[in-house]
Amino acid sequence: MKSNLAEQKKLLELHTIDSGLARVAYREKNLPELAEHAAVTKKRTELSARLAADLGELEDAKTELGRLESDAGVVDARIARDTERVNTSSSMKDVAALEAELESLYRRKTNLEDMELVVMERVEVAEAQLSATRDLDNDLAEKLEEIAVRRRAALDELASERATLTAQRGLLEDSVTPDLLGLYESLRAKTGTGAALFRAGTCGACTMSLTGNELVKVRSAEIDEVLECPECGAIMVRTEESGLW
Repeated sequence: MKSNLAEQKKLLELHTIDSGLARVAYREKNLPELAEHAAVTKKRTELSARLAADLGELEDAKTELGRLESDAGVVDARIARDTERVNTSSSMKDVAALEAELESLYRRKTNLEDMELVVMERVEVAEAQLSATRDLDNDLAEKLEEIAVRRRAALDELASERATLTAQRGLLEDSVTPDLLGLYESLRAKTGTGAALFRAGTCGACTMSLTGNELVKVRSAEIDEVLECPECGAIMVRTEESGLW
C-alpha cells in the first residue's frame, strides 16, 4: 500500500490518542479507590458478624436479667404475703412455719440480688462492647462514603479525558484515507499497536532493531510506501526523525 508521508504521520497522532485511551481504560480498572473500597467493604462485612454476636450477647444478658427480676418479683410478693399472714395469724404453729418460709425467701432474695448485680454488670459490658463495635461500623461506613466520592471524581475526570480523546480521534479519522485507516485498525486489533515511529533503525512498537536486508529494504523504500514491521506487524512510519535522510 502507498500513502503520502503526511497521511502516515497522522497514524502517529492516532497512535498517541489510542495510547491515551488505553491508559484511561487501564486507570479506570485500576483506580486506587477501587481496591480501597473493596478492602473497607470486606472489613465492614467481617464486622457485621461481630455486630451480630455483640447484639446477641446483650440480648441474652438482658433476657437473663429480666428472668432474675421476674423471679425476684415473685419472691417479693411471697414475702409480702407471708409477712401479712404472720401479722394476722393467731396460730403459733402457722407463724413458726411462715417465719421459716420467710427466712428461706429472704435468702433466695439475697441470692437473686447478687445474681442480678452480676448480670447487670454483664449487660453494661455488652452494651459498651456493642456501642464500640457500632462506632467502628459507622467509621467504616463514613470511610466508604468518602472513598465513593473520590472514586466518582476520579471516574468523572477519566470520562472527561476519554471524551476529549474520542472527539480528537473522530476528527483525525475523518482526515485519514479509508484504506490506510482500515489497515491501521486491522493491525491494531491484532497486535495492540497499529503504527509507530521508525527511528534509529528500530521499530517504535516492538523496539526491534532492524539489521541487514531488512534495514536495507526500509532505507530503499519509497517514502510513500507503507511499511510493516517484520517482527510485530505494526506500520513503521518514517519521518525526519527516523535518521534515514
